[in-house]
Amino acid sequence: MDTPFTRHAHVQVPLICGPMYPCSNPELVAAVSEAGGLGVIQPLSLTYVHGYEYRAGLRHIKSLTSRPVGFNALIEASNKTYLDRMRQWIDVALEEGIRFFITSLGNPRWVCDRVHAAGGVVYHDVTEAKWAQKGVEGGVDGLIAVNSRAGGHAGGRTPEALLEELRPFGLPVVAAGGIGTPGQFARHIRMGYAAAQLGTRFIATWECTASDAYKQAILDAVEDDIVLTERLTGVPVAVIRNAYVEKLGTRAGPFARWMLRGRRRKHWMRTLYTLNSLRRLRKSLSSSDTSTDYWQAGKSVGGIDSIVPVAEVVRSFAAAVQY
Repeated sequence: MDTPFTRHAHVQVPLICGPMYPCSNPELVAAVSEAGGLGVIQPLSLTYVHGYEYRAGLRHIKSLTSRPVGFNALIEASNKTYLDRMRQWIDVALEEGIRFFITSLGNPRWVCDRVHAAGGVVYHDVTEAKWAQKGVEGGVDGLIAVNSRAGGHAGGRTPEALLEELRPFGLPVVAAGGIGTPGQFARHIRMGYAAAQLGTRFIATWECTASDAYKQAILDAVEDDIVLTERLTGVPVAVIRNAYVEKLGTRAGPFARWMLRGRRRKHWMRTLYTLNSLRRLRKSLSSSDTSTDYWQAGKSVGGIDSIVPVAEVVRSFAAAVQY
């Protein structure tokens, strides 16, 4: 399968295992790359959740596959300490041979400068044209189109509308959100997307170390069970509706909304939300207690009915467009 994405990433199948906090364990990342797609490292998952010293974690993944892997750089600029660490992580990733980077939030210019100098490429997460414009001005090589069907921080556009909005930029566009079956994958490729990024489908695999309860929740859920909650980060995040979500509600409380409206104080509220959500999501990875868990997932749950090996997912998706 030949698309602009497969040429950029040097992979066989235009399929990305999207970076997921907390679910991007090394075995999952490596398995997707080994099967012919692109596994993407999420550095906080690698270090904070799965307990690897950063460089050692990269080398562990490289020991599990000889094929390319990618790296996710969250570059939101409000936290200087975190941003400095991200700069170091990117430099080490380049030293370890990684050449495909996905940037999220922020201005990707400095990442592009570093990565392009080493012969790599950068794709940027976007939910609409104004963010794509900033990415293009920053020098990115492709766009990850996060649509309204995605898990985690979803966008507001349908896959069809978002693709039409991004076509004028002339860059490869990757569909991100709501793709759980081979047929859905094939439809997006035929629509004009250069690749598809999956998250929820890869959680429900043998290689993902998420809890059995989390995986079973994905199998049991239907599209209407995916709801948006502000309780994790202060902005809407797509999760599976369960008793805990229903108990707390999905709106941020009055104090949080007041904090988030202030130009200066919103930074402190976002930091508090981030620390709290990191703790909760880390717990949800291994917990079987549905009474205190958030489980992130997208509307692709409607098409996922079994837990299978990663290679089976990649193989069946690739076969769907080999006609």
